[in-house]
Amino acid sequence: MPGQPSPLQPRPEADDAALLERMRQGDRAAFAAVVDRHAGSLLRVARSLLRDAAAAEEVVQETWIALLTGLAGFEGRASVRTWLFRVLVNKARTRFHRDGRTVPFSALGDEDGGASPSADAERFASGGGWAIAPGRWTETDPEQLALGAETRAAIEAAIRELPDAQRAVLTLRDVEGLETEEICHLLGVTVTNQRVLLHRARVRIREALAARLGREP
Repeated sequence: MPGQPSPLQPRPEADDAALLERMRQGDRAAFAAVVDRHAGSLLRVARSLLRDAAAAEEVVQETWIALLTGLAGFEGRASVRTWLFRVLVNKARTRFHRDGRTVPFSALGDEDGGASPSADAERFASGGGWAIAPGRWTETDPEQLALGAETRAAIEAAIRELPDAQRAVLTLRDVEGLETEEICHLLGVTVTNQRVLLHRARVRIREALAARLGREP
């Protein structure tokens, strides 16, 4: 049926399992394929956890080393992607403690836990959406095409400015597409806390877009 994957098309998890089996047999090309598939996601998540770009890259490298050294013990109970994220988060947590950060990674769930509102009530509904939907525009207009690139840049800048916990949750949920349960397990936060952090992050992004692009919500 249209819009549904073909039953003959292998799932990413199946592809990863096959690649890991080839890696166990010493196939270097298989490892390169795994890196090519997951490197972008790992680096994005690492940068969301560690604001320092060099530290993020080091944590990603440590994650790949962990995959190589722990390959024999990987039992496949989780997907390779989830396993890699788990290792990455643990490496980032170790980095936080080692560097003596002022906000330890274990305190993610407590960050920004105040009751102060995070959105302008006149602009946004309580659920985080627009109180009044913005007007539509045509993408055939050159001015609006340019605005699309500007919007993307504004979103990326707004994500970088989020508090640590909000940035991590938003990246894992909205950028990488992880499920709530996976995020809670990775970051050690409750379901309620994850939802609050995600909501506040989304609201901040919307507010930042409205402010940066000078558009009425």
